[in-house]
Amino acid sequence: MAMSLKTIKPVLLICALVLGYMAEGAKAKAAEAETAIFAGGCFWCVEADFESVPGVSGVVSGYTGGDVADPSYRQVARGGTGHVEAVEITYDPAVISYEKLVSLFFRSVDPTDAGGQFCDRGKTYTTAIFVSDPAERRVAEQAKTEAGQALGAPVATEIRPAATFWPAEAYHQDYYRSRALILTRFGPKTKAEAYKLYRKACGRDERVRALWGDAAPFAGS
Repeated sequence: MAMSLKTIKPVLLICALVLGYMAEGAKAKAAEAETAIFAGGCFWCVEADFESVPGVSGVVSGYTGGDVADPSYRQVARGGTGHVEAVEITYDPAVISYEKLVSLFFRSVDPTDAGGQFCDRGKTYTTAIFVSDPAERRVAEQAKTEAGQALGAPVATEIRPAATFWPAEAYHQDYYRSRALILTRFGPKTKAEAYKLYRKACGRDERVRALWGDAAPFAGS
């Protein structure tokens, strides 16, 4: 049975209102996502650690804190650009707070080491928290103080203003779980296998456990 024009108009109006509410809801949901930027040595490891955290929707490996636009891995590794290896973490603050992320970060690294992290040495691999506003700075500074008190040692981790974050090459993203084959000194391995060998040989988990004990959230992951 055909609908009259008078009947169709209210139906269309209701549909438009429903779609409008859905669109606004989607915008609000998207606006809820926030980001945190941490430098914790090898970005493969920091990415692997934080992608396992509930409330984190994604982690991107990259570079920040330097003077060269869109640097390559080769440039950063060579030094002179001022960048450090870092990750950009996208998270839902309704599930996990920035304060909790910062706490997890300190307990996933050796914040007393001013010369790099674990087997990776040099400025490129030093630890830092990049803050975007005074509220984040207060949280980071408080967590840094608490980390120093917990370890009974000076903390070298810098609290720095957020700078442009440059995503690293696709080759580096999700390295820890990639099934792509590469040639290593142990022969052909998947990136995931090579990552596990690297992490163990670098002594990351061993050192973090020695520092933080049971408070280390990712050691052995």
